[in-house]
Amino acid sequence: SGDALLGIINDVLDFSKMEAGMLKIETADVDLLSALNDSIDLMQERATAKGLQLHLELADQLPAHCRSDGLRIRQILLNLLSNAVKFTETGSVTLAAARENDVLVLRIIDTGIGITPEQHAKIFNPFEQGDNSTTRRFGGTGLGLAITSRIVQLMGGRIDVESTPGSGSCFEVRLPFQPTQWAPAASVQ
Repeated sequence: SGDALLGIINDVLDFSKMEAGMLKIETADVDLLSALNDSIDLMQERATAKGLQLHLELADQLPAHCRSDGLRIRQILLNLLSNAVKFTETGSVTLAAARENDVLVLRIIDTGIGITPEQHAKIFNPFEQGDNSTTRRFGGTGLGLAITSRIVQLMGGRIDVESTPGSGSCFEVRLPFQPTQWAPAASVQ
């Protein structure tokens, strides 16, 4: 209960910062592989408790590092993975990451309840969920996707969803990819 309340408070604070124009996007070297692995690790216990398979698929051409806002990448991933686990009763959740030219592509694919075409239009609006029965059954404030969408926009990207009710969803985040000259720390001899 405490974790759920903390999550709601953090969502409301982030949303308030966005509304006030105070949410800033940083640019620094990011250990992309760590961000992806850490996000999966943080969701593993919840997925396992529901009997779900949690997968990470990394494309061959995906660089280990980039320049971006590592905190916001993690926030995007955790919001989308959390929703995928929450709305999936059986099956799996997959985080797939690839680089397509100058774009970082992150896909969260689930075998969950899915979203109707009518719900697509409103799920990125603040305080909206698919419908009232979804709120009663799964909980939540309806802020996670609104916050995620806004962060993606602030980072110069876009978020899309493809879904079939009863079969699952695929949320795709496309962010500008900026290479880095990441150099590992010098070894001490």
